[in-house]
Amino acid sequence: MLTQILGILTIIAVPVAAIVIVDDWLLRPRRQLSNPGATDPRWLALLYQALPVLLFVAVVRMLMSERLDFSLVLVLAVAVAAVVWLLDRLLLEPMRRRYAATQGRPVEVATLPVTVDYARSFLPVMLVVLVVRSFIFEPFRIPSDSMMPTLLDGDFIAVNKFAYGLRLPVLNSKVVPVGEPQRGDVVVFRYPPDPAVNYVKRLVGLPGDRVQVINDQLVINGQPVTLEDNGRYQDGCYANMRLATEQLGEHRHQTLSCHTPGDLMAPPAQSCGRSIGRSYLCSEDGPPELADRSDFSETVVPAGNYLMIGDNRDNSADSRYWGFVPESHLVGKATRIWFNWDLQRDGGPNWGRIGRRID
Repeated sequence: MLTQILGILTIIAVPVAAIVIVDDWLLRPRRQLSNPGATDPRWLALLYQALPVLLFVAVVRMLMSERLDFSLVLVLAVAVAAVVWLLDRLLLEPMRRRYAATQGRPVEVATLPVTVDYARSFLPVMLVVLVVRSFIFEPFRIPSDSMMPTLLDGDFIAVNKFAYGLRLPVLNSKVVPVGEPQRGDVVVFRYPPDPAVNYVKRLVGLPGDRVQVINDQLVINGQPVTLEDNGRYQDGCYANMRLATEQLGEHRHQTLSCHTPGDLMAPPAQSCGRSIGRSYLCSEDGPPELADRSDFSETVVPAGNYLMIGDNRDNSADSRYWGFVPESHLVGKATRIWFNWDLQRDGGPNWGRIGRRID
């Protein structure tokens, strides 16, 4: 319901913006210069007041979309603001001055068009945001449980954009090679089947690696990755899951898994604390001779590609199911959690997660 309302208001913002721009650039200055005491018609004044609210709603609607290419939006916003500013300097301002001369009034009687004032004010801010987001750090929200227990649904993380080389916004082409991905890094990347969506997983396989998963244990180039048993994990949403510590490259982190050939079950009478129920019970009563549901036969990672797997080994859509990640799809390295708020879980923000380093 909320999404539909926001969508309708976003559509309304388009004609409102068009009417305001035409009046703001061409008609309003003439009214003010012809009669300095004149006020805007009531209906037009209401449109001027409604425009900032409608634009804010449109921004919120875009941010709610998982398919939003925010870099493209920023580039377009900077371009539009620059064009508006130049248009005013080269065309609109001289028109105001000429009309002011014909009326025998100083051009200052006409206020600077609101849209031009917005463009001039926000252009440097948007440029700074574009540079920082494109080349230094980018915020990203964790939308699922696939990286538990390292990352939780609702974590807001900082992504180091220069860890794997500086890339042009939108085009995503590398212009300055700075560093290379390392085994064990938590990486944000563009989802290969749908590059408009960003994913986050752990980099398990480098180009040329032979990678296999047996009973939720990684086997890389014939060597099993050591897992230290940490007992069972339960948080109300997940019950009886295996918790283990894994050393992958320089990264020491925990994983969740369940040795079962079937799907994770919904635990009976569990209080998950989520408005939308997502509960999972690890039941390992299946025949031992059957392969684990998340086993992955040995695969060689092609040149220029990477193999990504989630830390929640039995509840992650990753390279085991949709394939490898090309180098050109890398976005950056996840470094720290700067906020946490899972809107589907009771209790509000989780303040204890703020500032945690991502290993």
